Amino acid sequence: MASGFDDIFAELTNINAEQVLLSERVKLLEEQLSAAGTSGSGDEDGGKERAVGEPVRWHELDAEEHAVLWPQFVAWVIWAADRYEMTTDQLPRQCWWKHGAVVEELTALWTSYESAYASGEDGGSAPYLWQDALARAVERMGRFWLGSCRNGQHKPRHRDAAWGGDADYLALLLAAGRPESDGEPGTSHEDPPQADEDGNG
Repeated sequence: MASGFDDIFAELTNINAEQVLLSERVKLLEEQLSAAGTSGSGDEDGGKERAVGEPVRWHELDAEEHAVLWPQFVAWVIWAADRYEMTTDQLPRQCWWKHGAVVEELTALWTSYESAYASGEDGGSAPYLWQDALARAVERMGRFWLGSCRNGQHKPRHRDAAWGGDADYLALLLAAGRPESDGEPGTSHEDPPQADEDGNG
């Protein structure tokens, strides 16, 4: 014969099971909120926080973003140059920031360094692969500025004309996307002349 306590114990067991499920749901929600907070979804001001290793396009940043990221980038470049004992033949100390291609190469190295050394699934091989990328990048950087800057003197690379800023040049490039005939730009496609019955044109 069942006592009144059996019903109470059964009810307590159900309540306990529901409490365990509720605790698991709360834990899952807290983990999701934590992950969203660290992925750069935003800060208290409603602005977007940069995720670790996110690519940087200097020309697309507004003044505020530039003011935040540039000092971080400069600090990393100085650290990397000292850590890897770069010479002025590899990186022109007095003017590296004046060479756009060098800045872009260093920026790619910086963001990939952040990714390589962030905790992740590929944490074992990523740092090694980054070291390999660094070696190739240092070699490329020397070609970008061609060693023309020596003894504290910055010398812009000699170019006949800049690639941008010329409206006529841009118009020529845009027109080059149109079909060409007989290798002559700007000519239209016409039907070939028809031969008469004797085979003459």
